[in-house]
Amino acid sequence: MANAEAIQVSSLPLPPAQYINLYTDENIRKNRAPKPPAPMQDSYNMFGGTFSNDDNIIRPLETQGFKRLYPLHFDRRKELKKLNHSLLVNFLDLIDLLVHYPDSPRRAEKIEDLSLLFVHIHHLLNEFRPHQARETLRVMMELQKRQRIETAQRFQNHLEKVREMVKNAFASLPDLTDADRLAGGLEPMDTGEAGDMAGGRGEGCHPLDRLMCEIVDMMVASNVWLAGVNR
Repeated sequence: MANAEAIQVSSLPLPPAQYINLYTDENIRKNRAPKPPAPMQDSYNMFGGTFSNDDNIIRPLETQGFKRLYPLHFDRRKELKKLNHSLLVNFLDLIDLLVHYPDSPRRAEKIEDLSLLFVHIHHLLNEFRPHQARETLRVMMELQKRQRIETAQRFQNHLEKVREMVKNAFASLPDLTDADRLAGGLEPMDTGEAGDMAGGRGEGCHPLDRLMCEIVDMMVASNVWLAGVNR
């Protein structure tokens, strides 16, 4: 029973491995993984205390059973200074009582006053938590924005360098003349034995070379025919 109560009021959650091991791929595939907890209704217990869903994030002092020492509308900075000064004065009074009247019942009153002052200081500091969270988030977003801008700027600088290198590479290429372009556009003819055989069959040669050969053959045939007629 003592162990169970100790677990309920523990200020630390169970290790994450206790939950991760329940959500393996096999358990999820076989629908054995635990379902997410249902939304809490009305009130719930956490770290040994009872909380309600309607409670504010920072509950007023009156709801916690403490007497308010400052008005509803106030300057937090001034009130913190006043509380700090009152804390020092009450602490000096407590020391004076312990020195001169150690058995006086006012000692317990001073201790309660000190506790109440500490509660008020702690409460005022907690009221700055939402502002602190917003400022922390703003700083994180500004840092991410600055990092992304710097990354984009570095990428732009590398892109400009690459463009300059490509531009210089194109500028360093030699200019081709018309003859070079025509020569580069025609494929060389095969001059070996296999090339002679391919040329005789009219295969494997350039279409322009084949057309020129046909024209020459037609001219030669015409000359032969004219020579025969003249005889």
